[in-house]
Amino acid sequence: MLASFAPPGHVIVAAADAAAHPENSRFDRERARWDESPSRSARRDETRMVAPSEIAMTTKHAIDPEGTRLPIKLDTTSNGEFAPVALSPANRHANHLAHETATHNAKRLSLSRRDFLVSACGAASTLLAFNTANAAAGRRGGWFDLEAEAALEPQLAQARLGGKGEFIFDVQGHFVDPTGAWVRNAPADAFKWSPKAGCALAKEPGPRSHLRCLGPEEFVKDVFLDSDTDVMVLSFVPSRPDAEPVTIQAADAVRRTVDRLQGTHRLLVHGRVNPNQPGDLESMDELAKRWNVCAWKTYTQFGPGGNGYFLSDEIGTRFIEKARALGVKVICVHKGLPFGRQSYEHSQCGDIGVVAKRFPDVSFLIYHSGFVTGVPEGAYAEGAGRDGIDTLIRSLIENGVAPNSNVYAELGSTWRFLMREPEQAAHALGKLFKHVGENNVLWGTDSIWYGSPQDQIQAFRSFQISPELRQKHGYPEITPALRAKVFGLNATRPYAISAAEVRKYTGRDRIERERLAYRERPEPHFLTYGPKTRREFLNLLAWNGGSRA
Repeated sequence: MLASFAPPGHVIVAAADAAAHPENSRFDRERARWDESPSRSARRDETRMVAPSEIAMTTKHAIDPEGTRLPIKLDTTSNGEFAPVALSPANRHANHLAHETATHNAKRLSLSRRDFLVSACGAASTLLAFNTANAAAGRRGGWFDLEAEAALEPQLAQARLGGKGEFIFDVQGHFVDPTGAWVRNAPADAFKWSPKAGCALAKEPGPRSHLRCLGPEEFVKDVFLDSDTDVMVLSFVPSRPDAEPVTIQAADAVRRTVDRLQGTHRLLVHGRVNPNQPGDLESMDELAKRWNVCAWKTYTQFGPGGNGYFLSDEIGTRFIEKARALGVKVICVHKGLPFGRQSYEHSQCGDIGVVAKRFPDVSFLIYHSGFVTGVPEGAYAEGAGRDGIDTLIRSLIENGVAPNSNVYAELGSTWRFLMREPEQAAHALGKLFKHVGENNVLWGTDSIWYGSPQDQIQAFRSFQISPELRQKHGYPEITPALRAKVFGLNATRPYAISAAEVRKYTGRDRIERERLAYRERPEPHFLTYGPKTRREFLNLLAWNGGSRA
């Protein structure tokens, strides 16, 4: 209840920082220093003037008119590669507080709940409520660095959580082809459990019309209209060639859909290769020459009979050598988020340092960074032998691969999951910055499984590692410059694109014009696509023979 966190008559968000960080704490001293710093002053100067009409009018909304959905989604949604994990009591408390404060703050601003929640103030109010709940649970190692006033001041909220001119390059996106061959083997209610499958398109005539809610047009809305994403890489899930939810042909069709919107520079495509699967090595020539893939996506735990492989073994070496010969020397490998116990060792990162040292001209992008949902993330401890992200760091150290070399850590699903666990998030980000390198951590969201990636963007724009953890473990402060690197600048190196050149086009293409017009009356759905329960997760796996392998 509100009374537990604020005296009667006080706004809960105003009490958030006090509850999270007691008076006279080291946090207060650090906050005072930060408030007076030039970078903080610059942040205040970024405030965009917002007309009163932008916050003081009530709009008739077609989506969620009662405002029942929060703009920052803390839930059990999985990307389909791991079983959904129940929310902790602190997470449930955070969502409860966020709903209470949304009602309270909406009334303060004479807005409907929905109008408030689609505004920047709604996102700020939600993140501040999360801070309060996390602090009450003793989670003080990371927080969303927002002033309490941002929940009620539109200009301030926009300055903190709105676009700051970053180049946002999401290197892990997905979509489901509603017309693909996989549909023939899928049940009639495939994906019907997905909240997003209930959009208006589901009411159209025809079998499986609900799948249109997951198609290319909705992909464009979620990624390019409802979020600040500039460029995305369309990636693949592990699958047999006859059971791919999205094929290279369908991925190219989405790329052409975006091209028709003059977004020629907005979508890149991976080529899926599992070299231990018959025919995949041979298909690399066509993927490179016909489909112009930007990189290769592979799953080392995936393979015939459920048996995976290492990049450092004979089949992995053949794969890397062929990538080099074709001139596409970027290998994106799923590590972490294991599919099960079989071939578990292949989900870990022990082979990464080996091949990075052996092939210094190849860029190895470690998707998910080796993260495992059931392994709590803490500071890296040499000799501890822990699973999760530590397997990546250990492999780099043991093989003498220095930070900012040819290994990159990607955050898809990892950041989204750790938004629930801010102290673990602080350790995960801190040790990746320290050991993989501040120039080698890449932004990825695994959307559309998690709906529009905007909430992940807003959360990362405001996240900070505590001064205590920074001093104790040598983690860097997450400055605006470091955020900009992670959001997109770091990925331009392995993907060989120029942010400045791309923005010449994205700043004036049709998608940008549609985005600006759409945001006059935005209708984000705040929904997800992926499974939320174990039953939904197993239902999804059943379409691929009962497992991911």
